Parts: sequence; C-alpha cells; structure tokens
Amino acid sequence: MILKGTNLKLSFGGLVAVKNVSFEIKEKSIFGIIGPNGAGKTTLFNIISGVYRPETGTLYYKDKDITKLPTYKRARLGIARTHQIVKPLGELTVIENVMVGACFGKKNYNLKQAQKVVLDVINFVGLSTKMFTLANQLNVAFKKRLELARALANEPEIVLLDEVLAGLNPKEVDSMLEIILKIKQNGITIIMIEHLMHATMKISDLIMVLDSGEKIAQGTPSEISNNQKVIEAYLGDPKLALQLVGEK
Repeated sequence: MILKGTNLKLSFGGLVAVKNVSFEIKEKSIFGIIGPNGAGKTTLFNIISGVYRPETGTLYYKDKDITKLPTYKRARLGIARTHQIVKPLGELTVIENVMVGACFGKKNYNLKQAQKVVLDVINFVGLSTKMFTLANQLNVAFKKRLELARALANEPEIVLLDEVLAGLNPKEVDSMLEIILKIKQNGITIIMIEHLMHATMKISDLIMVLDSGEKIAQGTPSEISNNQKVIEAYLGDPKLALQLVGEK
C-alpha cells in the first residue's frame, strides 16, 4: 500500500467533518472518493495533503507515519495535489507557472534539469501551444490542465485531483480522462474527488463513499453502484446507478 489512513477524525467546532475514516490505497491505482456535498471529501484531501492535522488517527505513506508532517514535507516525499478552485499565477506564463511547481519538487534539480521536466510535463498535458501564454488568458479547460501540470512538475508518486473535471464540456472531460489514465500508466497513484459520477465510475479501480463524514462503502465501481447504502445516500435511483457503469 502506498497510502493508508486509520481512524482519521477531524471536527470544526461541534461539526464532525471526518469521522473515523480508514482506507488503504494500492500503488499505481486510481482511487475515487465520492459522496454528497458536505460529506467530508475535501476535508479528507486536506488531511492527506497536510493542510489539516487530524484530531485522532494516523496517516501512513509507504509505511511511514506522516500524520504530523507539514504540507511542504509531504510534497518533498512525493504527494502533490490540484485544487478545486484553480488559481494560477495570472501574470506569469504557462511555462513559468509550471516551473514554480518543479522548484518545489522532491528532487533538487538545477535549472537545466528543471526546464526539461517542465517541458515534458507541458507537452504531456497538451499545453505546448500555450507555453508562453499568460495564465490569466487561458480558458477554464486550459487552466485545469495548467493546474494538473503544476502538480505533475513535482514528479509525485501520488497526485490528489480535486474536481479537475468541473466546468468542462463533454469533449474536454474525455480529453482530461485520457490524460488521467496516462498518468496512471506512468506509475503514479491517483486519488480523485469528482462530482461527475460517470467519469469516476469509468476510470477508478476502487471507490470510497463518504456521507456526513463517515465512510459508508468501498469497492469496485460496479459494487458501489449496486450498494444499497450508496444508492440511498447519494445515487438515489438504482437504474441510474446501473447506467453509471454502462449497464442498461
């Protein structure tokens, strides 16, 4: 297992955002996290990335306890993330934005080495024609790719994707899914939060479902879409659940 959480709990005042959540994520897999609004998905992401420290529970990265490690040290270990609200450095070009990501990577590259990584990443996400465009001039789809490129420039072993498909049209969604699958093929573990259920079902190896801060189910896409607790909490309609995994 590349990442393991045991009995993670975090509250804000009297509200329990994450309640005794445990999980294990295999290396080089896609692990989807779904649930209704307010289920605790982004809070769990913030625990994994180091923004929040859980009140109880332990987080392990390759059997190393990282529960108390700050965000920058987790990035150095190989954990990178995108953010739901994309905020690139608008007055910098695409290549300059990605260079910032490379500078905070887990390897101490010199400038020439960092430039090669940046160019490879920009080409990988399909931004080569926008390399010298200011970030604030990009449309939503390209800003999403830039956000992903900045995370990949860190050369991570795990990348956390927080709604990278939000705001994209169907064609753009398909293109982004192709990129995500290529990331997996390159040996990087992906943990993703996504409200586009059909997309999550399509590419995830395993899916964990949260509801009101608690883990209510985990399994393959087919198992999740047929889980009665999940249907009641989130999907609402058994027929829709079957359609999400391509069944009629």
